[in-house]
Amino acid sequence: MHRLLPKDWINQGPQQLLNLFLAGHCPLCQRSTPAALCPSCLRQVRQCQSAAPCDRSQPGLSIVSWGRYEGSLRQLIGRLKYDGHTDIAQFLGHELGQTWLDQRSTLGRSPRPIAVVPIPLHATKLQQRGFNQADLIARWFCRLTQLPLHSQSLLRVQATQAQHRLGYRDRQHNLAQAFAVAPHQVQALQTTTVWLIDDIFTTGATAQSAAQTLRRSGISVGGICTVARAIAWSDLGPEPNPNSISVQQ
Repeated sequence: MHRLLPKDWINQGPQQLLNLFLAGHCPLCQRSTPAALCPSCLRQVRQCQSAAPCDRSQPGLSIVSWGRYEGSLRQLIGRLKYDGHTDIAQFLGHELGQTWLDQRSTLGRSPRPIAVVPIPLHATKLQQRGFNQADLIARWFCRLTQLPLHSQSLLRVQATQAQHRLGYRDRQHNLAQAFAVAPHQVQALQTTTVWLIDDIFTTGATAQSAAQTLRRSGISVGGICTVARAIAWSDLGPEPNPNSISVQQ
């Protein structure tokens, strides 16, 4: 004889019932949750959301960032990059995509179709990590915004030092020849305005280097969308070690 489900379970619908059986663990606190984050950690991450996500102060480059690179948001990005929680990219990509949609009127109308290009990793780093977090975020960003994704258009042709260990001038020198445009993508991108996607914006050296590389090939660049923005790189320590991340309960 089959057990009957309680009436309130049935009324929740099939997706909620499925979630009961597919519940995983929150990547920050390890509580069981059917969502990307448990309610407590979600509140903490949302406290890092920026009230002013759009910045047009960088020369020739608009910046759209969902939140501030601090607290639980910084920890969450660390879990994605260093602990392999790739499912976090869906949450971050959707949040960033919604921010983009909300800021379209502020950014102005583009005279050309928009193409989304993630900041690439060098092949060595990609092999070590197993994925490019910017590309994963960009995929979910594009699913929400319905913008075309060009994942293989920008290449990282030189391995570089970790940016968070360097000062501003050293960052610029470190990235001077780091990028190249895939030859078979140049013509297609020349008819678009590119928006770059990355996980973190600090000094802007990476974004500016990537933008300059694209522009040398006759490609227009509108700006960069990032999940988080650090206000002052010098106030930040190194990237968090995922084994030492703690979350307020």
